Amino acid sequence: MRLFAAVLPPAVAMIELGSHVDRLPPGDGLRWAGRPGWHLTLAFYGDVPETTVPELRERLARAAARTEAFDLALRGGGQFGGRTLWTGVHGRTDELRLLADRAEAAGRKAGLPGEHRRYRPHLTLARSRETADLTPYVTALDTFTGTPWTVAELALVRSDLPVSGVPGERPRYEKVEGWALGGAR
Repeated sequence: MRLFAAVLPPAVAMIELGSHVDRLPPGDGLRWAGRPGWHLTLAFYGDVPETTVPELRERLARAAARTEAFDLALRGGGQFGGRTLWTGVHGRTDELRLLADRAEAAGRKAGLPGEHRRYRPHLTLARSRETADLTPYVTALDTFTGTPWTVAELALVRSDLPVSGVPGERPRYEKVEGWALGGAR
């Protein structure tokens, strides 16, 4: 099963972001991420053997217990290489990076290879198959600042890739399990 660890922003944050995204200019060639699946990826594990999942769950539970709850807000925007448009985060990003490091370490200790790259907190909004000028979108996102919320849970999420071949079909994400952070209120 294809898995990743994530922070799932609350509905109010998603509604605010969605309202702002609805005002962005139309984009030819952009594939917009499905709103029900919006998330902040902490660690991507890829295809995880069923036999490894129990140990991964145990290690993620420990990572969550060792991490205090913290506040974040979605804010601004950016791009990766003219192919990925995203919104960023503001607030206690050091704690978010620590949680990402712990989630990545949980996978590694469970025997998963992991990506081992510097964590860049973001929520992906759209992708392009070709390099595109995303500057108008990034500029429009500069004015976005969402309401802060408390990150109180680490989630393990399953990713099901499209298989139908229908143009525009998106991956589906399903929360498998979640663990309260150590200081969650």
